[in-house]
Amino acid sequence: MFRKRQSFLVLTILLISCMLVAACGITDKKDAEKPADQTEQNGGEHDELLIGVIPAQGSNQMELGADKLASLLQEKLGYSVRAEVYPDYNGVVEAMGAGKVQMSYLGPLTYVEAHERYDVKAIVTQLIEGKPFYYSYLIASADSPYQSLDDVVKQSKNIRFAFGDISSTSGSLIPGIALKDAGVFKTQQEHEFKSVTYTGDHTATALSIQNGMQDAGAIDSAYYNNLVKQGKIDGSKIKILWQSEELFQYPWAVVNSMSEDDIKIIQETMLAITDADILSAFGGASAFTYASNEDYASIRQAAIADGRIKPRQ
Repeated sequence: MFRKRQSFLVLTILLISCMLVAACGITDKKDAEKPADQTEQNGGEHDELLIGVIPAQGSNQMELGADKLASLLQEKLGYSVRAEVYPDYNGVVEAMGAGKVQMSYLGPLTYVEAHERYDVKAIVTQLIEGKPFYYSYLIASADSPYQSLDDVVKQSKNIRFAFGDISSTSGSLIPGIALKDAGVFKTQQEHEFKSVTYTGDHTATALSIQNGMQDAGAIDSAYYNNLVKQGKIDGSKIKILWQSEELFQYPWAVVNSMSEDDIKIIQETMLAITDADILSAFGGASAFTYASNEDYASIRQAAIADGRIKPRQ
């Protein structure tokens, strides 16, 4: 009887061992069948790349362009890619810092802030009429008495002034510095204007001027020109009072743990884009081109001068 029980026990152990070996073989086979691009990214296994997009010109058009870009990158990268337009600029920066977003479309100022805080890096930017530059404009209603920045400064007490998002380069930082230097603006609460408003994006700023809700405002030149071109703004009802020096275009940035292989695929894919919906969504771009952290050195200096970031020791 003992021998029978012993034999039964041995057979049971052998059966269980065979089952475990078979299960391991199935698992190994499944792992081996996974495409190489499904196993490693950003230092580990991944299921999805999330692209965060700042709301530069209103969400609808940007969502269309961002979604089409995500689909194109998904096809080239071989894994899930999704895009999300965030409600404000800073939200994208914080999402990158929290690891929720791996790639983002940022304004130059928000890029500099993200780079300083989370070491993200710029890899692509857009060309507007073949050039990677744009300007900050001050605009006003065409029938207003204002013709220049000096007029805005002299008549500040009569002017309802509109900035874009508080973290916008052309809609806040650069024109804000010009107005601070002129002595009429410090903060939204401390200024010489009749009122100061932050509209949240460039489309809202342009419409507020055109519709008489604000008297003057700051806006991105590329987005403004694109709005006029698309007929969303009547250019005959608005005039440009001031133009800044050249600003390097908005960067697409990635987290520093992204693999060089994936970065190369993203760059090559974006530089080949001709889809009008994608290009138009991002300032009416004519194409995309390479970008690097060094391209934003002047914005970093402006942010330091304005107290937005602290210089590295």
